[in-house]
Amino acid sequence: MNRTEFIVVTAVVLLAAFALGWFTYWLLHRFLRVTDSDMGELDRMAAALHEAEDLRDQAITYVQEREAELTNQLVQTEAELAAAMEGLRDARAEAAALRARLQGSRATGS
Repeated sequence: MNRTEFIVVTAVVLLAAFALGWFTYWLLHRFLRVTDSDMGELDRMAAALHEAEDLRDQAITYVQEREAELTNQLVQTEAELAAAMEGLRDARAEAAALRARLQGSRATGS
C-alpha cells in the first residue's frame, strides 16, 4: 500500500466514522427530543412544585407562630399555678396558725 492509497483509505474511514456519528446523533435527537406538550407539562409541574413549596413555607410559619403562642400560654399558666400554690401554702399556714391559737385559747379557757 503506497502513500496515496493510505491517504484515500484513511479519508474514507474518517468520512464513514463522521457519517456514522452524525447519523447516530440525528437518530438519538429524533427519538429523544422534548416536544412542546412535554415542555408545557414540565412548566405546569414546576408551577405546582413552587405552589406546594409556598404552601409548605406558610404551614411552617403558622406552626412556628402557634408553637410560640402555646409556649407563651404555658409559661403564663405555670406562673399562675405557682402563684396559686403559694397562696394556698400561705392560706394553709394561716389556717394552721389560727387552729393553733384556737386550740391554745380553748386549753387556757377551759
